[in-house]
Amino acid sequence: MSNEKNIKKQRKKRKHRGAIRFLKFQIFLLILVLAGITYYYVGGYAGKINKLHSEANELVATSTEDTFKTAQTSIAYDDNNKVMSVLKGEKDVYYLPFDEIPVEARQAIVSIEDKKFYEHHGVDYKAIVRAAWAAVRNRRVTQGGSTITQQLAKNIFLTPDRKWERKVEEIYIAMDLEKKYGKKKILEFYLNNVYFGNGYYGIQAAAQGYFGKDVVNLSTSQTAFLCGIPNAPTRYNPRTHLDNALKRRDRVLRNMREDGILSQSDLDAAIAEKITIKEPKEYYNNYQDTFLYYCATRALMEADGFEFRYTFDNPADEKAYQAQYKQAYDEYHARLYTGGYRIYSTLNKDKQKKLQKSINEGLSSFKEKSKDGTYQLQGAGVCIDNETGSVVAIVGGRGQKSSVYTLNRAFQSTRQPGSTIKPLVVYTPALENGYTPNTVVDDHKFEGGPSNAGGTYSGKISMRVAVEKSKNTVAWQIFDKLTPKVGIDYLRNMKFASIEKTDETLAASLGGLTKGVSPLEMAKGYATIENDGAYRDPTCIAKITTADGGIVWENDHEESIVYQEEAARQMTDILQGVITRGTGVGLGLGDMPCAGKTGTTNGSKDGWFVGYTPYYTTSIWVGYDIPRTLNGLAGATYPGHIWQNYMKQIHQGLAVKKFEKPIKVYGKKEKDISEDEAKKAEKELKDKKNQDKVNIDLNRDDPDQNTNKDDQNNNNNNTNTETNNNGDNTNNNNSGDENNGDNADNNTDLPDLPPEDERDDVE
Repeated sequence: MSNEKNIKKQRKKRKHRGAIRFLKFQIFLLILVLAGITYYYVGGYAGKINKLHSEANELVATSTEDTFKTAQTSIAYDDNNKVMSVLKGEKDVYYLPFDEIPVEARQAIVSIEDKKFYEHHGVDYKAIVRAAWAAVRNRRVTQGGSTITQQLAKNIFLTPDRKWERKVEEIYIAMDLEKKYGKKKILEFYLNNVYFGNGYYGIQAAAQGYFGKDVVNLSTSQTAFLCGIPNAPTRYNPRTHLDNALKRRDRVLRNMREDGILSQSDLDAAIAEKITIKEPKEYYNNYQDTFLYYCATRALMEADGFEFRYTFDNPADEKAYQAQYKQAYDEYHARLYTGGYRIYSTLNKDKQKKLQKSINEGLSSFKEKSKDGTYQLQGAGVCIDNETGSVVAIVGGRGQKSSVYTLNRAFQSTRQPGSTIKPLVVYTPALENGYTPNTVVDDHKFEGGPSNAGGTYSGKISMRVAVEKSKNTVAWQIFDKLTPKVGIDYLRNMKFASIEKTDETLAASLGGLTKGVSPLEMAKGYATIENDGAYRDPTCIAKITTADGGIVWENDHEESIVYQEEAARQMTDILQGVITRGTGVGLGLGDMPCAGKTGTTNGSKDGWFVGYTPYYTTSIWVGYDIPRTLNGLAGATYPGHIWQNYMKQIHQGLAVKKFEKPIKVYGKKEKDISEDEAKKAEKELKDKKNQDKVNIDLNRDDPDQNTNKDDQNNNNNNTNTETNNNGDNTNNNNSGDENNGDNADNNTDLPDLPPEDERDDVE
């Protein structure tokens, strides 16, 4: 017991000593202030005080109203204008002009913080004396001596230390602020910047954070509750010390009664009102958020004229650009959190949930985790709205709660794409250069060339069948004829960010790239084919505005032509056959027409399925972060089933919509294609002005001429190993994918499909 008494005595002594120190400090300040002009002659302090005065004058003179608005919270909305993310750094601020701050809130804060606010000129000398005397009488600090203007000066311009120099400078700044801005503006600045605890700066942020409503909709009791917090945000923290906060509210209300603001009945009702605090919402960087912040940052960069580059003269040129890009990106990314922007996105909450669920369920049987608890087998996906070219859903991995940043594999990770690259760099370019779906090609083994997975070869087949069966030898030969540079340039024209000069090899025809591609890039590539060859940047931002509605950046959906319209439509026509009778058989969507391509890398380390309907394009990747073989992984297995499951869900209730028919294949009798349009398309198809493209001999039968001599060392490392999914074909309608009178060049008939026992080929 004696020990406890000693501890209590020591605590009282410490409190007493603290009160004495505070008293001395306040008396010292009072002496300095009351001395007036004589401070210039106070011993060695004259020069220091004079310097502080000059610094204070300079700070206020160079300030503007924006000085008090520099850290506003940005808000992101989904495609239904529902808040999906709050981007806040150290502060969470919603700025309100004076007239939008309720009168009752202004009265309450003055009543509790600075009763003489409208009488003093920045400093209340009597309040300093009262605070000092109260500290001595109560042996602890019970009230402050700073005015609202002084608090504003400290919060905006100064550090929180308690040295006498800072206090003197605070006084000078406060007096200058009063002269420059006046009472209304100072109260506006204060109520928008003062700290209310839990990261909320400003009364509007506090109203939203604690009560989930705007300050204008608060009750008298709630308003008083908030206005009691700034005096000591930790002591009056509503989430940790609600009792203290309620006592403080009651004191604010009684002050308002004393000042004639409230009647006795108003006071009684406000004190009796129950205060319920809203549970905080945890905002964290999930997959859609990280992509949204990335797109928004780049939009701000573009709005200020930053020029993005995707091709470089040499490694030094690329290195210099990357340094410039990183510096700019970091700057604008930081600005995103403090600029008070309103970011309107195209992301759809329902589609996002469905994509995440489809990936989670599709890989649910794989439980193996890394040391940090992350699932080792991962998946990622991107969904693009084909009408706008905008991203509506993006998932960068299996859904897991994590306290650490999670890699968004959908756009931050690149992998080898396998055979999904073929339509982008081989077949659609070939269709621009004289090939048709019906062109006869030779699937055979040749020196220096690749093997087909499974080691089977079909001989003379149509290019359509070669795509459907994912024949590596055919893709290699056609790519050789085009030249790798021509094929790879199509990726550059679609702003694939990781394409290197070293990718201009024949191995690229099978997905053998130096760094690889991301699921986002594959989705935008296939969306370009679906969009008749017109490329659009796959952002998720519709527009960015200032807090008051001014347009900062808006998506104009600018298009650039990458593929000829007819070639793109022919490619779509071919890719429908991949799903109805090729390596993607069984992955159809019922009556909804769909086109797609499977892809599997050597050793089954990466599996892809990228496909689309007239409505949406979706890419799916499955694999390990550190590449390794997964038995059973192929484009048509895990990735294909995830794709099918997701696409079926998001197409529910949509009317069946057909792809535009290619004129070269189906003629010009389609009712939705006019004769003039048909002639125009035919003319475009025959136009050979592009000097990079090559003339191709359609009837060349000499396989030895297709032997690759420059890239033999890449032969065995880039073979695609994609297995045809032989599940039941629940969607075996051909939807126009059969050879409905294809007018192939040289009147070559489309070869019959291979027999059933050959449909186990892998690519």
